[in-house]
Amino acid sequence: MPKPTIIQPDQSYTFADYFKLNFAPQDILAYFNATLQRKSLKLPQYSGHLDRLNDLKNRIEESLPRLSLTSEMARREFLIAPVLTDILHYTQATLNVEYPVVVNNQLKGSLDYLLQNQQIFLVIEAKNEDLERGFIQLAIELIALDQWIESDQKILNGAVSTGNIWQFGQFDRQSRQVTQDLDLYRVPTDLEDILRILIKTIENN
Repeated sequence: MPKPTIIQPDQSYTFADYFKLNFAPQDILAYFNATLQRKSLKLPQYSGHLDRLNDLKNRIEESLPRLSLTSEMARREFLIAPVLTDILHYTQATLNVEYPVVVNNQLKGSLDYLLQNQQIFLVIEAKNEDLERGFIQLAIELIALDQWIESDQKILNGAVSTGNIWQFGQFDRQSRQVTQDLDLYRVPTDLEDILRILIKTIENN
């Protein structure tokens, strides 16, 4: 049942507004008839050769000591974007940046990064390096994508990233259940795992 004290039906909300809400994630998602579970997803990984891995890792390791992670632009440009551009190399996917979506007054805004190939994959940057609030925004954007796209993809996948930490999530379109992965992946330590998960998920038929 909708909770008018959580989301006001007569007000306008962008995706970024959900990052600012102080309500429990379960209550926010309940407004959209969705539930939340937290578990280790143990996501499958691509097993092929990663010919650019060492170069990407070296570039990130070189820049991290000199990079101010307090800047959202720096995190997006120097940590998130290089990972995603390499994903394009491996998957031949297309990447939309700041992709606009308008489902209704409560589900609208711009998606940071939308990768499209056999599967659709959403990546957002966690503002203020806040993964928990960032994940709520990711969940809302996946719920919006469910209504926005025409696809028979049963599970919508995404990730929220601070640049040096990644967390994955899923939205089951039939059961309307959002799953928050308990596992966190760090850059550069887990960079290979991040790449292999992204490639496998995006190429999965």
